[in-house]
Amino acid sequence: MKLSEIKPNPNNPRVIKDYQFEKLCKSIQEFPKMMELRPIIVDDNNTVLGGNMRLRALQKLGYKDIPDTWVKKASELTEEEKRRFVIADNVNAGEWDWDTLANEWDANELEDWGIDIPNWDAVTKDYNNLQIIDKVKSIKLSERFIIPPMSILDTKQGVWENRKKMWLDIGIKSEEGRRDDLVRSGLSKLKRYNEKTEIKGTSIFDPVLCEIIYRWFCVDDGIILDPFAGGSVRGIVASVLGYKYYGIDIRKEQIDANINNAKQIINEELKMPNWILGNSKYLDSLIDINCDLLFSCPPYHDLEVYSDIDGDISNMDYDKFLEDYNDIINKSCHKLKENRFAVFVVGEIRNNKGNYKNFVSHTIDSFLSCGLSYYNEIILANKIGAMALVAGKYFNSSRKITKVHQNVLVFYKGDVKKIKDNFKELNFADKEI
Repeated sequence: MKLSEIKPNPNNPRVIKDYQFEKLCKSIQEFPKMMELRPIIVDDNNTVLGGNMRLRALQKLGYKDIPDTWVKKASELTEEEKRRFVIADNVNAGEWDWDTLANEWDANELEDWGIDIPNWDAVTKDYNNLQIIDKVKSIKLSERFIIPPMSILDTKQGVWENRKKMWLDIGIKSEEGRRDDLVRSGLSKLKRYNEKTEIKGTSIFDPVLCEIIYRWFCVDDGIILDPFAGGSVRGIVASVLGYKYYGIDIRKEQIDANINNAKQIINEELKMPNWILGNSKYLDSLIDINCDLLFSCPPYHDLEVYSDIDGDISNMDYDKFLEDYNDIINKSCHKLKENRFAVFVVGEIRNNKGNYKNFVSHTIDSFLSCGLSYYNEIILANKIGAMALVAGKYFNSSRKITKVHQNVLVFYKGDVKKIKDNFKELNFADKEI
């Protein structure tokens, strides 16, 4: 048959080092009969189940046509048996591609089929093995947790982008209620570049991040408090998922835009998010609830100046900003129930001299001063987008790195030993929005 008719398996879980591959090529060249003794196994579509490296070797050796005896069909195997064969055929060859295993196979299946899953307790002091453990433990994590619960969340991955599209397709329009040049105005104010920047736009909160924070860190039917509500995303996602949301914002036009957007998506009045007009510094007089999750994305000081309203912390000098910011966090934490989480999404920002303001650390210190424990830090890796247009010039003129991530800070109020009692095991396999 023609070698070009055989298709490599895109999910092959085994990799082979260069010197091992060269040895394989030499073995086939010197003893081609080995291909009859160990033929390439394919399914009915001629996709390789076993023998991806042998196929590559034959291609490198220049084969165009090969004897039929070098290929064997696995027509009688069930789909489950084919999946098992891919593992079984590779047990003693090459090295495992842990990322592929994590995405395509279940840990219990792999152990049943002879894969030696490392023991966590035996390798806790071995960094290299810890890396392997992390990958092995991530088997099917995307099915159980929507996004694998790792310290880096990559918004550029296909699974993230597809999930985000699902959310936006229901009609979320979080950009409404704000000017479309907020990012540009902030950059201009800080005089970050020597020439006029072409970057513009308004930051939009990611609905996928919102979804996973709710699902991971809030109890069922929980109440969510958001003292810096901003656009409509966090409220709409909360309501769609069955949570009760209370968001406070100082700008009436933002509140009105959020309500209008929510009415286009949510039909039942009882399930509507609760957006409250006011200054969160006076939170106690604005709401009379205790929440199960404190979740917000505050203004990054004056990176985006939302209004000139008195009390809008985005238009204050940094010392006054921190004073009101700490006050709002303190009042919000008092509204948080015991044994519950608080999550703030923040990012580092520069002053007019180009130095970092240490905003992330100031946020951490604020929560610690309220008696909460600093429990997790997650890095949200954002798309590079238009920042690529200025990164080179920006770096050459200042040696400043273009920041394309945010910090998702997770805090806990109460006894961490009770987390397992209050938060159930998660499994969102096949769960749609």
